[in-house]
Amino acid sequence: MPGGLLFAGVDVGSLSTDVVLIDEQGTIAGQAVVATGASIARAYAEAMKSALASACAIASEIAFTVSTGYGRERVPASDLSLTEIGCHARGARQLFPDAVTVLDIGGQDSKVIRIGPNGRVSDFAMNDKCAAGTGRFLEVMARTLELDLEQMGERALQSTRPLSVSSMCTVFAESEVVSLIASGAAPADIAWGIHTAIADRIAALADRVGVVQPVVMTGGVAKNRAARKAIEERLRVRLLVPEEPQIAGALGAALFAREKRFAPH
Repeated sequence: MPGGLLFAGVDVGSLSTDVVLIDEQGTIAGQAVVATGASIARAYAEAMKSALASACAIASEIAFTVSTGYGRERVPASDLSLTEIGCHARGARQLFPDAVTVLDIGGQDSKVIRIGPNGRVSDFAMNDKCAAGTGRFLEVMARTLELDLEQMGERALQSTRPLSVSSMCTVFAESEVVSLIASGAAPADIAWGIHTAIADRIAALADRVGVVQPVVMTGGVAKNRAARKAIEERLRVRLLVPEEPQIAGALGAALFAREKRFAPH
């Protein structure tokens, strides 16, 4: 969109760095998701370059940038940094205007966010001290089963005799899975048990803030059909999932950037 103003949201997570560019009307003009890796600066540069290319734009057209996520203070072009709680709520509300509860499951943390009638965050619970109930938990379990993440999710949906993986600790859960494999348990049944363990962890967070529908699920784990099914069954809700669930935080940041740019001084 040559000649117009763009507003950038940058969400630097532990596993991915996401950039969303919106125009003056709040419409997404460009977006990108790249692996964060060992260098936030490199990941940011790569994601921004890709997002600008998808928007057919140049960096000088960006009027304001808001960064969020655990690496938000290290985004060189950021005009303002905000916590991911508010940005995820804002992004989810943009994608689903009636959203009341947001479940965000990222690489190394998970959150349950309640949105009040005014669109602001009214309460939240977050698991950021342990990998249980996160994408990292699923990665470790998939490796133990010698499957990739997508394979494990699809295999879990084939389960006919679900098994329990009771430990909330990733290390102990891995030991449980090793024991189940040794006992001859079917990989599909173990895989479903792993996904129900994720759902149990999210339910524990949800109990602290309460779950009210409509419920939106964001984050990379939202792409996993087995995880969605397990959470829906555990919470007895229907989940709304964005077409690209990983960009919700960056979208919220971009919307805040647009508001800040047009806010009266």
